[in-house]
Amino acid sequence: MRFKDVFSIMGPSMIGPSSSHTAGAARLGLTARQALGGQPDEADIIFSGSFAETYMGHGTDLAVTAGLLGCAPDDERIRDSIALAEAAGMELRFGTELRPGGHPNTVRFELRKGERALTMVGCSIGGGNVEIVGVDGFDVKFGADCPTLLVNHQDMAGTVAAMALIVGRANLNIRAMDVDRQSRSGRALTVMEMDQAVSAEVRRELQALPQVERVRLIHLNEEEGQE
Repeated sequence: MRFKDVFSIMGPSMIGPSSSHTAGAARLGLTARQALGGQPDEADIIFSGSFAETYMGHGTDLAVTAGLLGCAPDDERIRDSIALAEAAGMELRFGTELRPGGHPNTVRFELRKGERALTMVGCSIGGGNVEIVGVDGFDVKFGADCPTLLVNHQDMAGTVAAMALIVGRANLNIRAMDVDRQSRSGRALTVMEMDQAVSAEVRRELQALPQVERVRLIHLNEEEGQE
């Protein structure tokens, strides 16, 4: 096994009994919050696999809610997160589902904030690490362990090259890229995992491309991932 970082060996700084059921769960909630673009007004949180069987006993419901509130995995407020969310006016609903073949620690978020909506599926894969496997119906895969751009666009020739040119001019390096599309020439989602932080100016340049619909940034080391 190749360890990615010290958390893979020692485990993360966290609140809770389990890095998978609490630290990873909090990171999943925080990732969903940033992908939505802020704190949700309504949140349907659906667990599957081991999460579905143990989420109340292991505090996974508290951890994902804390993430939606913007809390890090070591935030003391995790213990009171559901009460804090309700006090903040967030409507929370928890459920379970069967996902044959999926990772044992999987959660699906259905979030709403005003006119924005997000569906995100993610897994807690151990050591506080996560893997996002679906965003708004697109099959993508990323770890949210580095600055990550989510770019919704039309599937047109030259689009990915134009995006890569913009980040290259800013001297940013793409660590990994994943693209999924609904159909040829239809809607697409490109995920770019970056080695460096991505400035607001670069995001504006990407957004200005005629075929780009929306640019989002996941950066868990910042308070919010986007403007």
